Amino acid sequence: MTTRAWRLLTPVVFFTAVSLATPAALFAQGNLNVYCSVQAEWCQAVANEFQRQTGIRVALTLKGSGETLAQVTAEAANPKGDVWFGGTGDPHLAAAEQNLTVAYKSPNLDKLHDWARRQAEQSGFKTVGIYAGALGFGYNPELLQKKKLAAPLCWKDLVKPDYKDEIQIANPNSSGTAYTAVATIVQLFGEEEAFRYLRQLHRNVNQYTRSGVGPIKAVARGETSVSISFMHDGVTEALAGFPVKIQAPCEGTGYEVGSLSIIKGARNLDGAKKFVDWALTAPAQKLGADSKQFQVPSNREAQLPREAPRFADIKLINYDFAKYGASAERKRLLERWEREVNSQSR
Repeated sequence: MTTRAWRLLTPVVFFTAVSLATPAALFAQGNLNVYCSVQAEWCQAVANEFQRQTGIRVALTLKGSGETLAQVTAEAANPKGDVWFGGTGDPHLAAAEQNLTVAYKSPNLDKLHDWARRQAEQSGFKTVGIYAGALGFGYNPELLQKKKLAAPLCWKDLVKPDYKDEIQIANPNSSGTAYTAVATIVQLFGEEEAFRYLRQLHRNVNQYTRSGVGPIKAVARGETSVSISFMHDGVTEALAGFPVKIQAPCEGTGYEVGSLSIIKGARNLDGAKKFVDWALTAPAQKLGADSKQFQVPSNREAQLPREAPRFADIKLINYDFAKYGASAERKRLLERWEREVNSQSR
């Protein structure tokens, strides 16, 4: 299999064991079960490096943040995970509110940007920001040219009849990316107008994927013209040589604070705390860029990847993480989306 083909696979579950040559004494440190909601390359790099440095053996489960929240909820009476790494902050905040995660004040909190510390304070220190990324569009200029379509510049462009069957977005029930999109549109336009917009958008969507990165990978493969995605994921595909460009919506857009949480009932609580402390360091956060992932790292000393979208160049809304990270609001919006949008014919 070529490297290019491998990158386009989206694994659901993947277990890792670092070099068999690692001395057996190191494994006495124990095992750590990490639920990982970023791309596979980054998850693997994090697991490998943490295990190399600490001797704590890491098992990875790869799922989107919406699916991970559902799994953590289902396992509450018998937790199987220790740490939840990455994925949009709203589900992490919902987990914190539902007492599915535990408070931990890392000694590295003071090294973080304000937006990352706010995430910790808002959750009662049950989650913390490890990166940020802005929502936008990805598009395939070759496909658009072939179909004589203009590149979308604004949210309002996506509901034009010209884009019938040309757009992909993930399902917000399983994807934090897509939930961020729904919450962003509600905050931009007001709820009633937002749901009218989402029903119009529904007519132009050819598929709701399970994973938030699925749509941008479909753009890269030439399977769809446009995606609603985090813009840093578009940068990853473009740098891999695929015909992908990104666009920040002209009306403004939301953003994520990708988060990190310790699961309540973690079987290796000491290992989980060590993982959080390590993950908040600048060298650990550099693994994102090393894995061709271009979010903004939360540690102030971590260098912003040159390729990362600049927040200063993007019209960001004042995203209300407290409201849209609340479990009741999340549940209500998802139920309304299912009832008024996803159930409709296209």
